[in-house]
Amino acid sequence: MTDNQALSLALPKGRLFDQVIEFFAGRGLEFEFEERRLHAQDASGLVNIILVKNTDLPTYVNHGIAGLGICGSDVVYESGLDFYRLMRFDFGGTRMCLAGKPGSFRLDSGRLTVATKFPRFTRDYFHERGVPVEIIKLNGSVELAPVLGLAPCIVDLVETGSTLKAHDLAVIETLEEVTVSLIANPAYYKVHYQKIDSLLAILKGEESKPSGR
Repeated sequence: MTDNQALSLALPKGRLFDQVIEFFAGRGLEFEFEERRLHAQDASGLVNIILVKNTDLPTYVNHGIAGLGICGSDVVYESGLDFYRLMRFDFGGTRMCLAGKPGSFRLDSGRLTVATKFPRFTRDYFHERGVPVEIIKLNGSVELAPVLGLAPCIVDLVETGSTLKAHDLAVIETLEEVTVSLIANPAYYKVHYQKIDSLLAILKGEESKPSGR
């Protein structure tokens, strides 16, 4: 390693946080967050974690506030930003799906109205398939859109499908498998590649964590 500075890693609040912390602990990298604090460092001083909102994570990494980040491919795609993808994890995966009330709409019936939190993905997906689409951007529970008549269908992440069933909706089509990866700001990686590669070896189980400072 070429320096003593801890690597900066952004983690998303929410569903992925506990899974990431458990995975890191299994590799000997443990973190303790004091109450209401949004950052912590492992005992060895290798990694400094910053907690951010999921959708903001690419912005923090892009601007170098955190050199590394862990997030889903959906978040990276929606940001429109470019990163190095250093490692794909085997946890946190989900599906990007088209959903609605079965039989309530047809993809070949002309212009399709879709409610979604993912307008960039939705627009690109249907454009590539030659389907005209009108997108209604929502930030909250998109499942309400078909129920209340705002849009006949939605594009959203689906894990178990229980929320859809509770609203009498169903998955019409899986559009893409969403995976979770470790991403890096390209400039940050070029400067800190030796330490980052050591972190990757630890996360892949190829090397034990360094001792404390």
